[in-house]
Amino acid sequence: MTKKITKFMMPVIFFLLLVVAIYFSSDQQFCDAARDHGLNPKPFYKLDVSWPNLPELFTGQVFAVAVNPVNGVIYVAQRGDNVPKVLVFTREGYFLQAWNTSSIEMPHGIFIANASSNPSIWITDVGNGKYGHTIKQYTPSGELIQVLGSAGKAGTDVNPLQFDQPAEIFVHSSGEVYIVDGDGGLNNRLIKLSKDLEVVWMHGEKGTGPAQFYIPHSVAVDSFERVWVADRGNKRIQAFNAVTGDWLGSWSSCFDNAPYSVRLTPDQKYFIVAQLNINQITILEAPPVGAIGYCKIVSVIQLGEDVKPHLVDLDLKTGDLYVAEIGAQQAQKFIPIYT
Repeated sequence: MTKKITKFMMPVIFFLLLVVAIYFSSDQQFCDAARDHGLNPKPFYKLDVSWPNLPELFTGQVFAVAVNPVNGVIYVAQRGDNVPKVLVFTREGYFLQAWNTSSIEMPHGIFIANASSNPSIWITDVGNGKYGHTIKQYTPSGELIQVLGSAGKAGTDVNPLQFDQPAEIFVHSSGEVYIVDGDGGLNNRLIKLSKDLEVVWMHGEKGTGPAQFYIPHSVAVDSFERVWVADRGNKRIQAFNAVTGDWLGSWSSCFDNAPYSVRLTPDQKYFIVAQLNINQITILEAPPVGAIGYCKIVSVIQLGEDVKPHLVDLDLKTGDLYVAEIGAQQAQKFIPIYT
């Protein structure tokens, strides 16, 4: 009888020990994130199925999207042979124009600077042809203003500035510029430029340690002067002081799969992170000023199989979320419903 009871109780004892081990795990924040993710999902967004009015205009692989919150104009960058590299829509989904420029080879990231006064559109180009390895500034109608980097030539220099597959650019309201370079090329760098486009500071070492990168893929700056980088190859997000460049910390426990993008909601309370490999948009709680602490997942948007969300942007006026999706070859709009 004793043997039968012991045999019966072994699985129960094993289960209880497993629960205790998990509970006292050194990374309790990972357990918190998993619990929020799996057992208490709070919906933050709903899909706007009517946006845009003419989805058939997407004829290439959609890699990036940028929103001008002042006039409600959305710019969508796509790749492919004989396709317009940029499509322009209104906030309501009406098509405005297409850029049929030949100066863009393979757009990767797109960003709108000076939205309220003199807007311009910055595009990172990861192409290998005569226009690639550059970051270009355009007027809202698609006229080229200037080019950063050595067109058609990959490099590592900072004087003159060179890139190899630059992933994304973020232009702060101060005019200062933050660049992550590159998308699998020679460089693994975070570069800050002054408003005069001079190098202020840089982190540029490949590796897994603090302030090192492996395929830095997206960059954003919050209202507390912190720079956030989606360190794709290392499956983490790193934070830096925007003024000094000092490393502030990193988040890795929330990411079994690589984060591809990082943006903040208009109220600066949450991060929106695209994870291409699992077709998911992850919403994280943003830390207040001070120590960045541990990451905490508060909600997710699970997309369909092979949608492959790449980069995202938010309308800072309405809070609407726009997602550029490579696999589905489309951009989608999600409306906030959280309070």
